[in-house]
Amino acid sequence: MSSLFNTISMIGLGYIGLPTATMFASRKKHVIGVDVSQHAVDTINSGKIHIVEPELDMLVHAAVTAGYLRATLKPEAADAFLVAVPTPFKDDHKADLSYVEAAARSIAPVLAKGNLVVLESTSPVGATEQMAGWLAAARPDLSFPQQAGEEADIQIAYCPERVLPGKVVHELVANDRVIGGMTKKASEMAVALYQTFVEGECIVTNARTAEMCKLTENSFRDVNIAFANELSIICDKLDINVWELISLANRHPRVSILQPGAGVGGHCIAVDPWFIVDTNPNEARIIRMAREVNDHKPEWVLEKVKAAIVDTLAQKPGRTMADIKVACLGLAFKPDIDDLRESPAVEITRHIARLGCRVLAVEPNIEVLPQKLANANLALTALEDALKDADVVCVLVKHQPFVVAADAIRQHTRKIDAVGLLGNSWGRRRLDPK
Repeated sequence: MSSLFNTISMIGLGYIGLPTATMFASRKKHVIGVDVSQHAVDTINSGKIHIVEPELDMLVHAAVTAGYLRATLKPEAADAFLVAVPTPFKDDHKADLSYVEAAARSIAPVLAKGNLVVLESTSPVGATEQMAGWLAAARPDLSFPQQAGEEADIQIAYCPERVLPGKVVHELVANDRVIGGMTKKASEMAVALYQTFVEGECIVTNARTAEMCKLTENSFRDVNIAFANELSIICDKLDINVWELISLANRHPRVSILQPGAGVGGHCIAVDPWFIVDTNPNEARIIRMAREVNDHKPEWVLEKVKAAIVDTLAQKPGRTMADIKVACLGLAFKPDIDDLRESPAVEITRHIARLGCRVLAVEPNIEVLPQKLANANLALTALEDALKDADVVCVLVKHQPFVVAADAIRQHTRKIDAVGLLGNSWGRRRLDPK
């Protein structure tokens, strides 16, 4: 059945869409990538990439050069359409499906009988059915699963990504995929499509269960991270080294505590649990509490930074807040990538700049600060310069260059290590000058 899919359209060429499109192209499928960013389209068509992901640059260059991958701003006819667009939440923590709706409306004019449409974006339960509804409204001349079931002109399925940034190329191929069709035929078509490059097992369920599976995976991670983050706060109050504590506890054969950090970021774990809470507010008590714990952690780290600044001012009379320099090491939501989405490090850095001190932001994976960090007090700075000039050093992400420079960071009198880079806790007692 995979021979049915000679041309594949990927709607959204971001951190998931571009690698997925490239995997299909690497198997000699003709892939048309669609994105709203002219920069992304031009970069890809030149055989380069606009994101940081190991191995992807070589694969994209090869696929574009061989003629199997090209990017455009407008959808074109294809045999299968995969939608991988953002699904953020609104201010009230409700899912924002406007990008999915826009994607559906953009592909509707070019749909033809026999096509398969797959939603990959992490979404609340029922989103696949909503997408099918938008498509049906835009193309009354075609039939869809909610209207004609197995006999529908257009079949629709849901298949969430489940990859780790920094290892996307490997995990797209190796990981199992959960495939939820709105019909049995849709599931069969989607399995055949993904088996083009997926070596893991393609496991079939219905669309709603597949949607909930993705939310469950990320909520599980969020709850476990919240436990580690809560431990770090408790240990700080009790003057216990949380990193040592977790290392000792994990020697128990049935204990595996995660590492605490500055919070939780990224397009999935920091967002998706809210989709469950929104639709099940009375039942999702642990999930809600975990979100609140992790959302609070950046505020807690910020208080540690404020305490370090107060210590600095007390030790150097005559200096004002405007004289203080704080080095914020890391802006990405996890180590060794350039993805700043929902990053707690970005929020912490932004709030430190608002205090009125000068902020030296160190992020080795980007060349320009995002608009969100536009502040006269804040500048993107090289690691060496930041360590030389800073009064306070705050480690927010465990990037490899910071690991290499751990000894130099350790020499600073006032430092806040939110990620265990230095192997000791961040308690106030350890902020005091020796």
